[in-house]
Amino acid sequence: MADEGNVISNLNLDPLPNGEDTAPVAGVISQYVKDLSVENPNSPDCYQWTDAPQVDIQFNITARPVNEEVQEVELKIWLSAKAEAGTAYIVELVYCGLAAMRNLPPEQSHAFIFAEVPRILFPFARRVVADAVRDAGFPPIMLEPIDFNGLYFQQLAAQQAEAGEGAPAGNA
Repeated sequence: MADEGNVISNLNLDPLPNGEDTAPVAGVISQYVKDLSVENPNSPDCYQWTDAPQVDIQFNITARPVNEEVQEVELKIWLSAKAEAGTAYIVELVYCGLAAMRNLPPEQSHAFIFAEVPRILFPFARRVVADAVRDAGFPPIMLEPIDFNGLYFQQLAAQQAEAGEGAPAGNA
């Protein structure tokens, strides 16, 4: 975790003398709504409810290769608002970005896909969710900013700790 600030310090930015494009490159090519579902199962009754709904928000990030240099990164957001009388609304969003990478080491590609790309996509996905909730007839939900880089390194440390638990201690 001490390496967080030096993630790109070991990249060789000098091109090869043969003119080949060897510099590391990463960026988001495109972003789009892949799937959006808005349910308002108890309308119009839910507009008369007086108790404040409990809002549950879940996130997930997945990626799949499109070709050897492009990955589709999916930021999945699931949001439900339930009151004592029932469910007011449910919003499910899959917001995607096409991430292009070339000449990046695997650990840096992984960090770019699962930390940096979601950070770039989130403000746009946040707006889609707010508009969907508003268009369903409720006050828009403004999702709090998420520290995707911090979550990435936290999850990476947890995975490393979990992998280390099964290893024998010392020279056993």
